[in-house]
Amino acid sequence: MGCEEMRVVRKRCAGGARQASGLSVIIDVFRAFSCQPLFFHFGAKRVILEADHERAMALKKEYPEFILVGEINEVPLEGSDLGNSPSQIVKLGRDFFRRKTVVHRTTAGVTGVAAALEKSEEVVLGSFMTARAVARYIRRKDPELVTLVAMGDRAKRTAPEDEACADYIEHLLTGKPYDPVEALKNVVFQPTAQKFILGAKEYLPREDPIFCLQPDLFSFVLGVQRKHGEIEVVKKEDHT
Repeated sequence: MGCEEMRVVRKRCAGGARQASGLSVIIDVFRAFSCQPLFFHFGAKRVILEADHERAMALKKEYPEFILVGEINEVPLEGSDLGNSPSQIVKLGRDFFRRKTVVHRTTAGVTGVAAALEKSEEVVLGSFMTARAVARYIRRKDPELVTLVAMGDRAKRTAPEDEACADYIEHLLTGKPYDPVEALKNVVFQPTAQKFILGAKEYLPREDPIFCLQPDLFSFVLGVQRKHGEIEVVKKEDHT
């Protein structure tokens, strides 16, 4: 089977995640799946995705040595070590994350993965940071069906950054035209980016979009597997 037979389907938000099938890429640029590569970059031993915020907090209580990174509608979870923030992760660095288990809960990306696992043959995490690696991985796997799910703002409304990332991955897979300057223009002047840039809320750091919009920082691919009743993030492929 050649790559020309691959069918790429676009879906959006929570409903799209529930409909995802084939090899599904769950895209959350601001900010869940921009955080995920950083956990591994800084040496995390294990990363667990937990869609249920109460279960995530219970895991932290049961295992205080775990690092809890999570939010509900962007507000950091009670008792979490940090919010869902790439810039905070970068500030804390390797000494904080090395050999640790991270529990990650978010409103859009993590819940989207949990939903997509119901019908998908395989689920990988999508962001600008790993987009080219994801596309390379998909081309190598050569599935019949790829579902790109742009999770959007709180998994309820489309968000330009997730649509732009899906556009980029689709471009890398199919050659569909993609203008990176136009994509940036369509992201940074919109509310989903401006709420960071304006700096009105401490848990929405101004620096986060700078990290989230960096394309192809990492050459590895992150997927998920069910293990002992939990959703665990795993490196699928690493070309470093």
